[in-house]
Amino acid sequence: MIVLLIVVALKLIKILNKIDKIADNVEEKINTFDGALSVLKSASDGIASITDTLVFSITSLISKLFGKLKNSNKEEEIDE
Repeated sequence: MIVLLIVVALKLIKILNKIDKIADNVEEKINTFDGALSVLKSASDGIASITDTLVFSITSLISKLFGKLKNSNKEEEIDE
């Protein structure tokens, strides 16, 4: 009986070692994936910053244009 328990314990130890190796492999792959995601996040932040600046510039240009048109329409109404 004791011999059977020892054999089962040794097999369980081997199984646990295999599981530990698999867990280490998965952790290594996840860390690699995290590095790739970090690069993608930095790139998307840069693109978002550029597009925000571009949109702000275009909207301010359009608002200035409409502001000038609005002022010229008021001047025409005053002249009449």
